[in-house]
Amino acid sequence: MTPRPRPPATPDEELLGTKRRPVLATRTEAERIARIEAELEAGFHALRDLGPAVSMFGSARTPPDHPNYALAREIARRLGEAGMAIVTGGGPGIMEAANRGARDAGAPSVGLNIELPFEQGANGFQDVTLTFSFFFTRKLMFVRYATAFVVMPGGYGTLDELFEALVLEQVDKIRDFPIVLVGSAFWAGLLEWVRDRLVADGVIDADDPELLRVTDDPEEVVRIVCAARDRQEPAA
Repeated sequence: MTPRPRPPATPDEELLGTKRRPVLATRTEAERIARIEAELEAGFHALRDLGPAVSMFGSARTPPDHPNYALAREIARRLGEAGMAIVTGGGPGIMEAANRGARDAGAPSVGLNIELPFEQGANGFQDVTLTFSFFFTRKLMFVRYATAFVVMPGGYGTLDELFEALVLEQVDKIRDFPIVLVGSAFWAGLLEWVRDRLVADGVIDADDPELLRVTDDPEEVVRIVCAARDRQEPAA
C-alpha cells in the first residue's frame, strides 16, 4: 500500500521529498524558487561588509564544561583578536563556544542557523543572526565569506561541512582555503582511513590528504588562517 502523503516538517523536506517520497507538496515550484532567492539575497546583504572571516564547526552536543568547548572559545577569541570575524552554525555546543570567543575578542560574531524538525535555538553570542530553510543556501554562506574552515570534533553535520569544503578545494572551486582539523586524537582514525584506503585504492591523489591540516595548538590555527588571509588579500 502506498503511504498517504504527510505534511513536510521543514521547507528542505518539502523541496526534497515531494517527487519520490510521500511528502505533501505545499508550494509551487515558483514559490520554492522565490524562497531560495530570498534566502540568498538576505545572506548576501547581511554579510557583504563582513571582512575576513573564518567558519568554525563542531558538535552541537558539546557541553560548556567540556575541554573542547573551552578550546573552541579560545581559538575563536585568538582569531578575533587577529582581526577575523567568526561564522558558525549558530546553535549550541561548539558553535556557541566559537561565537562566545568572538564576543570575548570584540570581533564580529555571525550565526547561520538552520530550520530543523527539532528545536535548535540560536545561541546568545551572535551579532548577526540569519536563519535558513535550506541547507545548500546556508552552505554557500559558510564558504563564500570565509578565509578558512576550522573544524572541531563533531558528528554528521560537521563531517558534511568538512567534506563539502574538501571537494571544492580538490576541484579548484576554491583555492588557498585552509581546512584545519583541531583535535589530533579525534581525527586520527579518519586521516588514517583517507591515506590507507582512499589513497591506496587510487580514488584520490596521493597529495590530496595534504588539503587537511591537523593541530591541537590554538596559536597554530591562528597562524594558518591568518597566513591564508594575507595571501588572499588584494594588493594595496
